[in-house]
Amino acid sequence: MSLLKLRRRPEPAVRMPERDRRLVWRIAALLLDYPGEKTLGMAEELSAAIAELPDGVRDDLDRFLVHLCTTEPLTLAQQYVETFDLRRRASLHLTYYAYGDTRKRGMALLRFKHAYRHAGAELDDTELPDHLPVLLEFAATVDPIGGERLLGEHVPVIELLRLSLSDSGSPYAGVLAAVVATLPPLTTADRRRIAELAAQGPPEEEVGLDPFAMDPSLFAGTEGRR
Repeated sequence: MSLLKLRRRPEPAVRMPERDRRLVWRIAALLLDYPGEKTLGMAEELSAAIAELPDGVRDDLDRFLVHLCTTEPLTLAQQYVETFDLRRRASLHLTYYAYGDTRKRGMALLRFKHAYRHAGAELDDTELPDHLPVLLEFAATVDPIGGERLLGEHVPVIELLRLSLSDSGSPYAGVLAAVVATLPPLTTADRRRIAELAAQGPPEEEVGLDPFAMDPSLFAGTEGRR
């Protein structure tokens, strides 16, 4: 992947209001999840919610929603697997970029689990806690401050994912662009980190990560995604 041919999206002149940020996170959590019947059945509701957002993010999310509504469900499922499950540089698991499947990743995953537990989120072992849709829903519906802090800590990874999706022409790039628009601008250190992660790729060392898994749908006091 070439980082040179992809420019950083223009930064918004004014920080997006919290209400809009939380709405973007909630919508993106749904759109970045596996495109099952429940999500596809929410098209009208999602369209109405997207219409309330500022122009830039609204356009990005609208384009993806059109793709979602005009593509056969089987094709959507196939695209999702090919995009996020079969490409090491397009994983939705945020700690994977730096640690791969190595033992060091376990401690990074605990950072997420502790944040969820501190906010009173009861989770089980369906999904790893660094799954981006899980974190976005947590930030949108459970703990906006803690969730935004975790998102902010992973700005380089989220931007790298956006770059990777843009480079491959994936419609999911627009959803990541909307998420990036809610986060702090990239610093020089962030840009260096993106270049390092892109050059190195995720390290390899297969280990069991089951103890660090969780369920993205079981947030206490929130509506499940599945």
